[in-house]
Order: sequence, then C-alpha cells, then structure tokens
Amino acid sequence: MRILLASDKFKGSLTATEVTGSLRRVLEAQLPGVECDVCPIADGGEGTTEALVTALGGEWVEASAFDALGRPVSARYGLVTAEGQTEAVMEMSAASGLAMVADRPADPTTASTYGTGLMMQDAVGRGAHKILIGIGGSATNDGGTGMAQALGLHFLDTSGKALECLPRDLDQLARIVPAPSPWQVPVKVACDVSNPLLGPLGCTRVYGPQKGVTCFDFFEHRLQRLAETVKRDLGQDVADIPGAGAAGGLGYGLMAFCGAELVSGFDLVAEAVQLRERIAAADLVITGEGRLDAQTLHGKGPVGVAQMARALGKPVAAFAGAIDESPELKACFDLAVAIKPPEMSVAEAMAAGTRLLETAVLGHVPAIRRLLGLA
Repeated sequence: MRILLASDKFKGSLTATEVTGSLRRVLEAQLPGVECDVCPIADGGEGTTEALVTALGGEWVEASAFDALGRPVSARYGLVTAEGQTEAVMEMSAASGLAMVADRPADPTTASTYGTGLMMQDAVGRGAHKILIGIGGSATNDGGTGMAQALGLHFLDTSGKALECLPRDLDQLARIVPAPSPWQVPVKVACDVSNPLLGPLGCTRVYGPQKGVTCFDFFEHRLQRLAETVKRDLGQDVADIPGAGAAGGLGYGLMAFCGAELVSGFDLVAEAVQLRERIAAADLVITGEGRLDAQTLHGKGPVGVAQMARALGKPVAAFAGAIDESPELKACFDLAVAIKPPEMSVAEAMAAGTRLLETAVLGHVPAIRRLLGLA
C-alpha cells in the first residue's frame, strides 16, 4: 500500500517538509508494510521556492537586498538549470516578507518591495534566462513601485523631481520614466489569489489590515493614481486582471513593469513535482495546511490536491491546525482533522505543531486504515 503525503506548510509553525516528515514517521510506524511518498507542496506563497528547487535539483544562492523597512538582508533564492537555460526561482517574502519585519511596528506607507527588485536584478546578473517568483507573505502595499525603482524606473512629481517615499508620495505622481535598459527577462508569477488591484476585493481592503493599513482611502487613492499613470505612460492596463492585487499589488507591478505572466502557484508546483502521476500511484492521499478555510477553496494547495485525487478516484484526508465549519470545504475530503485542541491558544498550538500533528495522526490511524481498505 502507498500513501502520498502532499501537504503545504503550517504557516508560522511547520514547513511543508516538516509536516510531511511528521506524517511519515507516524504512519510508517503504525502501518507496517505501507510506503509513504513524501511530496511537500506550495501554492505560490512561502515555501514555493523550497518545493520547486528541491523537486528540480537546483542550487541555492543569496543576494544582498533590503527588507520592507529598508534594513540590509541576505535574500535566498534558487537557480535551476535545464536544457542549457538557467531559471531563477524565488519568493518575494525572502526580501519583502511580513515575517521579516514582525519586530517593528507596521508602517505600510513606507514598506517597500525594493529588496525584491534587487533580488531579481541579482538573478539576471548571475545569468538567469527567466525568473519564477512566488509572491505570498508580503509586508507591502506599494503596487510594486519599490521593485520597479530597483529595476531602474523613475516616479516623478509635476516638477520632474523623483518622489522621495513610495507608496506614501504616490498622490504626487505625475510621470513614470522607464528604465534606460528595458526589462527583457521573462517573469512568471506564482500567485495563489485572484484579487484585482483596486476596489472592495483589492489588495488594500482585503489584505491591507494585516500589514497595518487603517485608512483604506489613503492607499486606494494612491494606487488608483499609479494605475492611471501607468496606463498613460507605459500603455499597461492590468489593474483588473485577477492576481493584480496579490502581495499588496506586486502582482500588478510585475505585470505592468516587467510584462510578467501570472499563473496558478499550485498548478505550477504540481507540474514540477509530477503530482498527478504520484497521486495516480497512491492508494491514499494526505494533505493539509495551517488553516483550512474559505480561502482554501480559491487556489490553495490542499483543495487542489483533493480535486486532483478525486478526479483520479483516490481517497483524500487532510490534517490542519484549524478547520472552518464549511460544508463545501469539508466535502472536499474523506477525512478532515483539526489538530489544535479547542482550549489551546493559537500561539501555544503553533509552538507545539509537531506534537499536535503526530498525536492527531496517531489518533486517526483506524480511520486511515479504513480509507486504505485495511479495516
């Protein structure tokens, strides 16, 4: 019998590799003769680079960059070479991530994607023919303007003076000057959300609060001005494309300033790790992430795994830190288990992730046996 362990990370607690490792330890100890196929997955957010570089046999490098608050950091990304072409695989969170600035009060008016642009420039300097970038976990709401500055674009006021602080000064934006050397390296963006740049479903209203946004109109006005100026000066009208609002508008910026293509992060990783073939070879699929909720239904890894498993006629189970009481969500799985006890705080549960996960799996071995047809 064969079990495929295709889990995403438990954000803030366990990496996808740690989750699948814990699952394997318990299952192989409790189910002699059962073989576990370990397959960490991601959906365009944090962990995407690790999943892809591991799957494709790449090498890790580091770039000198800045975090979202302008402090020097070393940003790690991967280089993968195939058929004579080198592809850089990176995450914006390695330079501009929210977790990196958790030690300081949030200031979304100054938080910048400049470091992400430096990481992209570093990859080109190392000979990358194309770039794949996951854009989950951002600390920014700058529409990708910081990234664009790092790539050589200029944002000017009516007097022709460069704006001093983005996105704060975008209300003074009068003109955008392209970089002296236009960006020519193809960029593919692994994106796990479908939000536009602006409006009630845009980046500011949906994701802004977690980055410290309190005045929605402040950012909406500035990003609207950015979109209008980009359309006029660069001929790019991409604010309404699904995913433009990802990572505080970095999805928009990558399309507008680099001609990037946005793709499903889950689909991209699934293809790279040959997920469909591995599901077809399994008798049971186990997936999971930190929280299964309404967002999980929209492009997130566990539901993508479940849908693929169902299409191939395979039973699928999920373990997660917490699971919303959603009939539509629970219908995706033959077994769905929340590992956090109701009385335990989220902080305590995150610190005890490995123990809680292994205890939950151990307690559901009989159910797993039934799904395998062994009961």
